[in-house]
Amino acid sequence: MRADAEGLKAQIADSVALLRRHLDWDAAVVRLHELNARAEDPDLWNDAANAQKLMRERTRLSDQIDGVKKLEQEVQDALDLIELAEAEDDAATADAAVADLHRLAAEAKRREIESLLSGEADANDAYVEVNSGAGGTDAQDWAEMMLRMYTRWAEAHGYKVTITEQSEGDEAGIKSATIQVSGPNAYGWLKTEMGVHRLVRISPFGGNDKRQTSFASVYVYPVIDDKIQVDINPADLRTDTFRASGAGGQHVNKTESGVRFTHIPTGIVVASTQDRSQHRNRAIAMDMLRARLYELELQKREAVSAATEAGKTDIGWGHQIRSYVLQPYQMVKDLRTGVEKGNPAAVLDGDLDEFMAAALASRVGATRSEASANAR
Repeated sequence: MRADAEGLKAQIADSVALLRRHLDWDAAVVRLHELNARAEDPDLWNDAANAQKLMRERTRLSDQIDGVKKLEQEVQDALDLIELAEAEDDAATADAAVADLHRLAAEAKRREIESLLSGEADANDAYVEVNSGAGGTDAQDWAEMMLRMYTRWAEAHGYKVTITEQSEGDEAGIKSATIQVSGPNAYGWLKTEMGVHRLVRISPFGGNDKRQTSFASVYVYPVIDDKIQVDINPADLRTDTFRASGAGGQHVNKTESGVRFTHIPTGIVVASTQDRSQHRNRAIAMDMLRARLYELELQKREAVSAATEAGKTDIGWGHQIRSYVLQPYQMVKDLRTGVEKGNPAAVLDGDLDEFMAAALASRVGATRSEASANAR
């Protein structure tokens, strides 16, 4: 028991050391004190844009510093509890404390990987676009399952989710949908999900009890603010308006409130049915288009991985990044990292952290190795 605890303690200590190094701990603490002082200045909100930027930095630093402190304190609490339990020969309490250490080790590793998010837009909110692919009604049902999966993941992490556009399926599910996920590092985490996702199951829509393979694609791009300039030539745009389907009442069904932009040079298509106002949907769709074009430029500058490029290919065989098998056995396997989980129900309920962390680790492996070497 003691050996297991000491091994976990050392593992967590290594992660915490890297967290402190990436934060530049002493400088980060000083900076947080400065930001706290400036936040109390009554004149701060005279410049709303600057104030929001300052508060975002303050929240980010506070979360990072408090997270490290909490990890260290909880580790010490668990070790103290183990020592007390062993002295009193209380195996159940000692086992529970070791389980806490395992949980803390996983949390420390997640934070360590998250600290390496260094892309230009990693800290931003994200748009997540889900499209059904090969597989007919089953694929449209699968797309809706994936939309729920990302919604549940986001909610579990305290992120806000807003449905920007949704196109209902012919019989069930959805043809496509776009959600905005708002929270710290939303884009940095969710960008690892870009690609084609494959589902294998007994179709609930057929009567032959045969396995059905369905596909859906995920595309993720960052939400950007007005300070990032993206020039769009009006002559390059085709604008369509349409009647929004789904919830919203008679107004939505009787007026062409939905707006769709097609950017002719790139072929990028965005749409918004979020609001009852066509004017507001036009503004939302334009923000989405600017974000898509910005993300396209990021890809060019950052030479994104082949896994990301797979997200723009055909939605079918040979392009999937992850397989979800429900029959004849149960397994979810990421084809990029090799991570497997034997509980598809939990994954479809939003348990995606292990897949995301492995994908991030593979992207930043060189940086992490360098940081570990320097920390020793």
